[in-house]
Amino acid sequence: MRDAAVTPEGDRIRWVELPGQEPPRVYVHGLGATSPAYFTETAVHPLLAGRRSLLTDLLGHGISDRPTSFDYTLESHADALAAALTTAGVTGAELIAHSMGGSVAIVLAARHPHLVSRLVLVDANLDPIPPAPGSSGSSGIAAYTEQRFLAGGWEEVRDRVGPHWWSTMRLAGREALHRSAVHLVRGTVPTMRELLLDLKIPRTYLLPEADGPLPGADALTASGVSVVAVPDCAHNIMLDNPEAFARVTAAALTDQALPDHA
Repeated sequence: MRDAAVTPEGDRIRWVELPGQEPPRVYVHGLGATSPAYFTETAVHPLLAGRRSLLTDLLGHGISDRPTSFDYTLESHADALAAALTTAGVTGAELIAHSMGGSVAIVLAARHPHLVSRLVLVDANLDPIPPAPGSSGSSGIAAYTEQRFLAGGWEEVRDRVGPHWWSTMRLAGREALHRSAVHLVRGTVPTMRELLLDLKIPRTYLLPEADGPLPGADALTASGVSVVAVPDCAHNIMLDNPEAFARVTAAALTDQALPDHA
């Protein structure tokens, strides 16, 4: 485990680092998750092993600190991650980033371009979405006020998301979880999608095949983003179908031609 101070108050991001060749790969989890739990199998898969790999927990999540004074916007998450990567001596990294982590990775690449050479986005949020009371995801968490969430709304979320997601969600600071969800559904200006369209680095977007066509896929493809549907999985592609995930991710990171379907 490695760590780096990323705020003026000394709050620390931590990551599990696997040694290997440069350039490094950085794995970034989604809301209420933790990278070692979601990405270890991927990082050591024969198709992907052998590279320096940083399985990074965003501030407020997993093994990283959970400051209550941090605002947890996507921009702040990206800047804190940039500080950690800089301390780690990382430049030109390949980012493999899931869900909210994909949104953070897009913002990171836009704000700190020297840190990112490629993006593999795993069912990442690209657009603002309205809060949705009763939903188990970010839109459901964002439907609470922070006061209501801290006073007991988190228990309702716990019961909705189930034991698998809660096993990592419970590690997140409650303020961090709520604020991250609020800012994720609010998105950025320009939107994450617009930022992604403007990036000039190799970009791949993975989605579950069962979700159907990705909205706006034609514009993404026209801008150079490879959009790949992965079979036999839901939102957690790397956990649901690790073999297909490793195969399409390895192809995305080695300039192999990617099919529309994995």
